[in-house]
Amino acid sequence: MNYPDSVHFLYSLGNEIKTAKLGLDRVALVLDALGRPEERTRFVHVAGTNGKGSTCAMIEAALRGAGQRTGLFTSPHLAEPTERIRIAGEPVTAERFAALFDRVHAAVEGLIAGGALETHTTYFETVTAMAMVAFAEAACEMVVLEVGLGGRLDATNVVHPELSVITPVDFDHEAWLGRSLEAIAGEKAGILKPGAPAVMARQRPEAAGVIEGRAAQLGVPFTRVADWRIADVALSAYDSRFRLSGEREYAIECPLAGEHQVENAATAAVALDRLGLSRAEIERGIAAARWPGRLERICERPEIVVDGAHNPAGARALAAHLDRFYRDRDVTLIFGAMRDKAIDEIGGVLFPRARRVILTAPRQARAAAPEAVRGVVEHPDATVAASLTEALALLGEPAPRDAIFITGSLYLVAEARALVPAIIGATR
Repeated sequence: MNYPDSVHFLYSLGNEIKTAKLGLDRVALVLDALGRPEERTRFVHVAGTNGKGSTCAMIEAALRGAGQRTGLFTSPHLAEPTERIRIAGEPVTAERFAALFDRVHAAVEGLIAGGALETHTTYFETVTAMAMVAFAEAACEMVVLEVGLGGRLDATNVVHPELSVITPVDFDHEAWLGRSLEAIAGEKAGILKPGAPAVMARQRPEAAGVIEGRAAQLGVPFTRVADWRIADVALSAYDSRFRLSGEREYAIECPLAGEHQVENAATAAVALDRLGLSRAEIERGIAAARWPGRLERICERPEIVVDGAHNPAGARALAAHLDRFYRDRDVTLIFGAMRDKAIDEIGGVLFPRARRVILTAPRQARAAAPEAVRGVVEHPDATVAASLTEALALLGEPAPRDAIFITGSLYLVAEARALVPAIIGATR
């Protein structure tokens, strides 16, 4: 198939969360049929609720800066599925993505014909297998692998990593992972493997106890980021600096905005320390990291920031950022979310921080209708717009100190990153 056809087929498999099939048997069968490509490279495996992508981006940037040929597997994508599979810092080409799909699809069809599989692998299972083939054939020395959903039964958990990393655990996807923080932490801790050391970010006590218990049960060498000291933190609206002290000391410059990125950068630094990188390699690598769509300023005048705050923990992080740096600014919030998200909780955290709220919907079938959102979360100045284009038109002529935040869904963020520069450029 060509690239558009391969993407269309993947989308036809259904939403990757709604149609998720937790378990390793299916993807393991496909990888066996492909010659077990996952056994031909090394992995850093990263699970958690929030901060996974940012932490992965920082780890990969440092490994690449240290001279290693890297792979990076993340989800979801912002604009194109090719973004999920990166080699040496670059997404695979559309042609390569289509070729990888053909390889995996043929293997799946063969397994179905032989009776080993009843149905096609899911979107996420298929792309995971494609990534494993890509990394093996590109001779990647180290792959940073982000868990898709949970950990224990996630398709990525077929690997035996050099290092496991667990970022902060919070509530999300409770229907799949459990209704308690302990249950969710147990799923995340499922990536721990005997003989593979692990790094754990600061956690709530309920989650920490479960993860530490699982590590002790497996005899996993374990490092707590909480045992390292973070000091001299200097935050701006766009980046941060701090000193990290443990067995060694690092001066970290994190180019990603948000106070929560201090924890993510500290986790990445401790992970890189455990992988044996030098102080200079760690400091330079983290400073070079890029992770779009998360507190990313995409326009300066007017100031427009996009952020994929799609769950309560993400909303709290964005709210803390607004409280710290935008308390004296007139904030307009353009908000759109998926129906299966905790819209009442997310909106309850974010809407009080805004002078004005414009409710819209990403161009997705699962998007919540803006009228429905207004019925769930109240705001004294809430307006409905059918699309992001209409929402931007409602802004009028922003004052110099106005700030516009576009958030609630990564789908909406992706639209904004493509649309805003074109609209703003056309009106100047």
